[in-house]
Amino acid sequence: MDALCRDCANLFQGETKDPHLRCPKCRSTRIIAHSELTRLTIAHIDCDAFYAAVEKRDNPEIRGKPVIVGGGDRRGVVAAACYVARISGVRSAMPIFQARKLCPDAVIISPDGKKYSEVGKQVRTLMETLSPLVEPLSIDEAFLDLSGTRGLHGTSPAETLVKLVHRIENEIGINASVGLSFNKFLAKIASDLDKPRGFAIIGEAEAEDFLADRPVGMIWGVGKSLKAKLESSGIQKIGDLRRFSQTDLVARYGSIGERLFKFCRARDERNVDPTSLTKSISAETTFNDDISNAQQLADALWTLTVKVSDRLKKADLGCGGITLKLKTANFKGITRSRQLPSPTQLSTDIYTSAESLLFKELSDKSKGVAFRLIGIGATRLVDSGEADLPDLADPGRGKRVKVEAAMDNLRNRFGKDTIKKGRGLS
Repeated sequence: MDALCRDCANLFQGETKDPHLRCPKCRSTRIIAHSELTRLTIAHIDCDAFYAAVEKRDNPEIRGKPVIVGGGDRRGVVAAACYVARISGVRSAMPIFQARKLCPDAVIISPDGKKYSEVGKQVRTLMETLSPLVEPLSIDEAFLDLSGTRGLHGTSPAETLVKLVHRIENEIGINASVGLSFNKFLAKIASDLDKPRGFAIIGEAEAEDFLADRPVGMIWGVGKSLKAKLESSGIQKIGDLRRFSQTDLVARYGSIGERLFKFCRARDERNVDPTSLTKSISAETTFNDDISNAQQLADALWTLTVKVSDRLKKADLGCGGITLKLKTANFKGITRSRQLPSPTQLSTDIYTSAESLLFKELSDKSKGVAFRLIGIGATRLVDSGEADLPDLADPGRGKRVKVEAAMDNLRNRFGKDTIKKGRGLS
């Protein structure tokens, strides 16, 4: 059976069941062996505890300590936690006050989005040296299709991936885990099996058996709500889905039923798409104290809208839809969405639609309800060339475009607080 040393990338013949298996070249015990090792070409790479890893890299004094990245106030949430902190039960999206109770010795650091973005770009650049088919999922993870790259690199995809992980560790100073399989669904599952510094394989011959006893929540796209619906129907394991036809699953669960039917059988026809656009751009804030006042909520929404508008412009994108996100004092989540009349980047136009969603939610049925969080997302993203086009039905749009462009120019030259719209001063 093919075996690969994860320390020196040496490919040799070895038996995976041998507990004493060592690399004949460097004597390392970090070996991965699999009958399909050299044939699989679809990978998912995920940096380990990314934000926390970057902070530990930049501050040697905290490298052996539990580190939590997130809002430091009592209403903040955990953005990331290193593996030392996770041993104490700290998890992403957990309230900071709860994380402090679980891990009182943790070092808590406010997020530095700009720094993380730069490191993420460095990792992406290294990925793109392996293949042009790199599909980012987030700042710190991506799919790679390494089909046909043996001739370019002179090694199998598995060997090439081991060398990539070494470069990420040595040149950037953080760790990453790899999942290797024959489709995207299984590659992503594999990358979570052996963290941190992991390398896991799910081959075609074993895929259906591997999935059969796994929890249904492992399927990509099955969130808490759908998971609860599935379990209420007696579907707790992925293998349980195989009792149903595709028609049955679509009838029961809508369009995701087709995905459930295919994924439970280890089928995923999606290609690795390097042109895949970001699906949404969003911003949110958690209040220090719960807010029920409509004007205070609207003021917070305006501030977030400006951030989203700025991010759209920097990404050369426009949006054709918006989503309002609210969370009540008792943690009940509310989302409301709307399609815009036409794609836009303008903060004023995005806000007008978001504000109407907010005030509709704050009507008599929600009167007096206090909220701990508000957010806004820009959806239905398009190229900036398709946004804010002249419209006879909206003769004032051209003027709004010019005014906002002039304000953006001043802020870019002299600072973001140089000029503001009146509603931003309350």
